[in-house]
Amino acid sequence: MKRLIAVAGMVVLAATGSALADGDAEKGKKVFKKCKACHQVGEKAKNKVGPILNDIVGREIATVEGFKYSKAFKAKKEEGGFVWDDANLDGYLTKPKKFIPKNKMAFAGLKKEKDRVNVIAYLKTFSKPAE
Repeated sequence: MKRLIAVAGMVVLAATGSALADGDAEKGKKVFKKCKACHQVGEKAKNKVGPILNDIVGREIATVEGFKYSKAFKAKKEEGGFVWDDANLDGYLTKPKKFIPKNKMAFAGLKKEKDRVNVIAYLKTFSKPAE
């Protein structure tokens, strides 16, 4: 039984990984308009209510210079090892308050998986490629 559960878990992870890899950055740019009230990307991006999201993919949590993070984000950073990879971004964008309880982000999340995948693809265009 444990083996069956482990295999099922790997199948789900593999399916999620491939779905996350198939994002459309142009569609993500449109979805990102929902994020622009608090976040910026690009060459002239500045911290607003939320931090800039340049180089977010692959970045350790709570490390944007000059942004004042919530206690929840600071605590997550203190735990160590949390990096904004596709899976963590997807989890956070699904339900931010559930993924990192007591964080300050007012946004409820993106319900549609394709919207999340596309936004992540868009954010990757502002992030350095993985080495």
